Amino acid sequence: MIDLLKRLFQEHFGRPVEGVQPVQGQLGGSGRKVIRTSAGGLSAIGVLYDVREENAAFLEFSRHFRRHGLPVPEIYGDDLDHGAYLEEDLGDTTLFEFLSQNRAGEQLPPEVIDVYRKVVDVLPRFQIEAGRDLNYEVCYPRAVFDAQSITWDLNYFKYYFLKLAGVPFNEQSLEDDFARLTKFLLSAKLDYFLYRDFQSRNILLRGREPWFVDYQGGRKGALQYDIASLLYDAKADLPPALRQQLLDRYIDRLADFGDIGRDEFMRHYYGYVYVRIMQALGAYGFRGFYERKSHFLQSVPYAIQNIRWLLQNVELPIALPALMDAFGSMVSSERLQGLNAKEDRLMVRIFSFSYRGGIPRDETGHGGGFVFDARSVPNPGRHERFKPLTGKDAPVIEFLERQPSAHEFLSHAASLVKASIEAYQRRGFTSLSVSFGCTGGQHRSVYFAEQLAKQLRERKGIEVVVRHLELENMNK
Repeated sequence: MIDLLKRLFQEHFGRPVEGVQPVQGQLGGSGRKVIRTSAGGLSAIGVLYDVREENAAFLEFSRHFRRHGLPVPEIYGDDLDHGAYLEEDLGDTTLFEFLSQNRAGEQLPPEVIDVYRKVVDVLPRFQIEAGRDLNYEVCYPRAVFDAQSITWDLNYFKYYFLKLAGVPFNEQSLEDDFARLTKFLLSAKLDYFLYRDFQSRNILLRGREPWFVDYQGGRKGALQYDIASLLYDAKADLPPALRQQLLDRYIDRLADFGDIGRDEFMRHYYGYVYVRIMQALGAYGFRGFYERKSHFLQSVPYAIQNIRWLLQNVELPIALPALMDAFGSMVSSERLQGLNAKEDRLMVRIFSFSYRGGIPRDETGHGGGFVFDARSVPNPGRHERFKPLTGKDAPVIEFLERQPSAHEFLSHAASLVKASIEAYQRRGFTSLSVSFGCTGGQHRSVYFAEQLAKQLRERKGIEVVVRHLELENMNK
């Protein structure tokens, strides 16, 4: 099968493939094999997948969107009969990865919010501008997000999440609610392109510009579904205030494409939010509970957090008592809330540095943390025998451990850091920086960084990374 991709590469670029590498993280839940092929400074993404109809939909949609000037990958070549195609390499940075790398606690930095705004601005172009003349005959498995599509999603949720998670419900009452919800959802206008999986892992970034993939499941449907998918993307965990800002921006952009009333849009919006969350929970349950791929279950607590917010802040225009009871059971389940316990680790970055070079710059977007000045402790560097050594060497360690002021300094610093760690873990923060500085960045600061790291590595739920900036410069 790799030979197919090599042939497509050579046909497009006119030279043989020199490197082949599986791409991790892209399209991971779909069964497709995604492979980066390269030669010299050229690269392309090859996809191997044996569902012809899905491949045909992706290729048709990609070429159509390109004609409309939308940021999607160029198709370099395909062999539909053998389930292979070659497309433009958009890199490896998804919006979710960019968000995760730059967030610190509950607040998102301006650069992340700016990218989300760009994504929201582009969405109506897919749904309305490009959706007007799209060939919906190639849609797979349905041409419209209709009653059958909704039934599949709701049953997916019922059988692969509720039942496998042990959430109690009355079968007939829940089916009655599903019927009412389906009828309500289908009363929205369904004349737009529904991307179907419009979420942060299907958006790639070149610099700070978003590019879009994984729309092969698209079909006709309601506007509300895709923006709900983006804003209630579980592990993205967008703050409610930001979700509202982005929703308002999206509705404003819709006005550029015609008279789409805000009130009518909002009447159906939260119904689509609920059905999207249920579809995602069904997927998490199928992959996690049924297929035993536990990392999919780490998204469940985030989805339940979104349901809790909805239960507290939203009232649907239809009554769904059995479904709301099931949601209430999910929200109160300690077992479901604990599914991401292994994933919620606090990263503590500990630095040693020289004040001559300046305080380390925070690269996480957090903007906080501790900086401790170790220059009050006696300096081993004043003794000739210690000058070629560092704070990791036994003679320097023994010297500092004989100094009462060193013990007092470390005790106070560690106490402050540990108190913050406890608070950070309670609040779900993921990053804390601690820096120790001294005159040369070689002895005292290195010693204190190593000693604190040794203490913190004994604590659960923490990942500790240590960097000695001055020593790194000396070794270059």
